[in-house]
Parts: sequence; C-alpha cells; structure tokens
Amino acid sequence: MFASPILTRRMIRRYTSQPIPRLVLEQLLEAATRAPSPHNRQPWRFAVIAGEARTRLAQMMGDQLRRDLAADGVPTEVIEKDATRSFTRITSAQAGILVGLSMAEMDTYPDARRNTAEHWMAGQATAAAAQNILLRAAELGLGACWMCAPLFCPQQVVATLGLPWTGSRRH
Repeated sequence: MFASPILTRRMIRRYTSQPIPRLVLEQLLEAATRAPSPHNRQPWRFAVIAGEARTRLAQMMGDQLRRDLAADGVPTEVIEKDATRSFTRITSAQAGILVGLSMAEMDTYPDARRNTAEHWMAGQATAAAAQNILLRAAELGLGACWMCAPLFCPQQVVATLGLPWTGSRRH
C-alpha cells in the first residue's frame, strides 16, 4: 500500500505568504523530470513564475476569460466573480510552475494517425511530470493546485511571459 503523499495529496487553493525557497522549487522541477516520457524525449517545458510575471499572467488570463464568457452569454456578475476568483488564486500563490508541452523532439510521420499518437504520448508524459510536481509538493508540505486555465490561451501565455517556447510543432 502506498503511503503519503499519494493518499494525502489534495488540491489547495488558498496559500500563505511564506516565500518558497529556490531550492524547494528546484526539488519540484527535479521530481517533474523523473516522469516517464516517450522515447525519453522529455517533451515537457517548465517556467517558474512569481511576482510581476505572475500578476501579468493572471490579468491576461482574466481578460481572456471575460471575453470567452461574454461571448457565451454568461451574465456580467458571474463573469466578474469567476475572473476575480481566478486572479486571486494565481496571485496569492508565492510561485507557480507553468507546465508546457513541446513536440519539437517527438517523432514525426507521414500520416495523421501516428502523429496524433505521438501528441497523445507527449501529453501523457507532460501530465505525469505535473503530477510529480504535485506529489513532491505534498511531500514537502506545500499546498499546490493543478490549474488548467492556460490551456485556453496558450499563445497569449507564451507572449505575456516572453517564454522561449517557440518552434514547437503542433499536430
């Protein structure tokens, strides 16, 4: 039977103001890179965000959320409640680790079927890396939460943070 952190890990959405030491962030990233990956290509990309970058990211994603929900016909008061909650969650964390996926090193094929399989494998590996971050955070006594909002605006995330995540093939 597995012991903690697998059985004790929870999504934490409220954080303390205690800074996270660089060494701890490095331990989280080290755990992430221990995830299995197809062909050992390690398709994941990571960016640690804190301070002003975290605030810029939260603002941009809130703006995108407002546009998307307004286009869906969601009432303004509901939109503002959702956007405010999201902004607070992101900016109250002392640091975040943005997890991205790159297809740049993955195999390519002349057919869509196998290219799609490569993309799925890369996605599974990247998700395993993210899970390792969450498990290591729990083991270290840190609160953490898997947030998927960047998936709704990946190009804006890369541009807003100035990430060098260009040149990745997309299938």
